[in-house]
Amino acid sequence: MSRVAIKICGVSTPGAIEAALAGGASHVGFMHFPKSPRHLGLARMADLAPCIQGALRSVAVLVDPDDALIDAVISAAAPHILQLHGREEPARVAAIAARTGLEVWKVVSIKTAADLATGVRYAGAAHRLLYDAKTPDDAPRPGGMGQRFDWSLLAGHRAPLPWALSGGLDPTNVAEAIRATNAPLVDVSSGVESAPGIKDVDKIAAFCKAVSRC
Repeated sequence: MSRVAIKICGVSTPGAIEAALAGGASHVGFMHFPKSPRHLGLARMADLAPCIQGALRSVAVLVDPDDALIDAVISAAAPHILQLHGREEPARVAAIAARTGLEVWKVVSIKTAADLATGVRYAGAAHRLLYDAKTPDDAPRPGGMGQRFDWSLLAGHRAPLPWALSGGLDPTNVAEAIRATNAPLVDVSSGVESAPGIKDVDKIAAFCKAVSRC
């Protein structure tokens, strides 16, 4: 199997980005969603954008954004990728990709096999699916809560698009997750934090090291 790619999501400091880069991560995520403890304002995103170096790619994570917000984020941070974490329908995802010319990832929230099947709808609209754990209906935000879903649902699954695994990953279980799912890309946020929204550079290093051994 080819090398598993790594996304460190919800970074908010140059140090976290440097740790991701040093660990061999392929992507870092900038979260723009006020309800998240990892929320970055546009000015802060602009400050961090120059830290993206080499082959590292930045992902702007948005929830049901309108065109004005998308334009503002692109202007501030010039992300390589947009990640949509709301209730965006395939037509909206396709329209955003066409309008911006950027790679667009769509999060699919998973609890059952039926949820997994909904990803098929985004074939031809998104560039990548990100399978994440479904949060409770009354949860304050759609992800980043350290929850995992049943990885066995992905055993033998033939994804309609390139995909990534998210939800409840950390340095101690990511190797198991990769073995169980054959994920080509793993996405971590709360699993490499010392407190909500505070990335721990040692945990980032440990996560990347665990992935590199797979």
